[in-house]
Amino acid sequence: MTPEDHIEVVLAHLAGGRLYPDVAPLSTDTPYITYQVVGGEPMNFLSGDRPDKQHVRMQVNCWAGADERAEVSELAKLVEDALRSATELQVEVVSGRTSTYDEETDSRGTMQDFMLFC
Repeated sequence: MTPEDHIEVVLAHLAGGRLYPDVAPLSTDTPYITYQVVGGEPMNFLSGDRPDKQHVRMQVNCWAGADERAEVSELAKLVEDALRSATELQVEVVSGRTSTYDEETDSRGTMQDFMLFC
């Protein structure tokens, strides 16, 4: 499974299943979640073999309507809780939640980074 597959499994039950890689379609109802790999720590072996697992940095973004700061904050807490409880991913919370606003969609959001070993 890819890191993106793991995220889909762990977070599928949140935001009514509205979970998208990179960006959501413009007409998506809120709340929703987007995610993307934003780096990581590559593992290299002298043998040149490819490792069975990856250590990736995943950014997870939660979005809600313009007047829904509390809703998006609660969703972000649920995302963090779900990832922390996914012990098979050995999740490390890398950053606190950062609030954001998207003018194009008139949405409030949060961004948070996690390290996954999968």
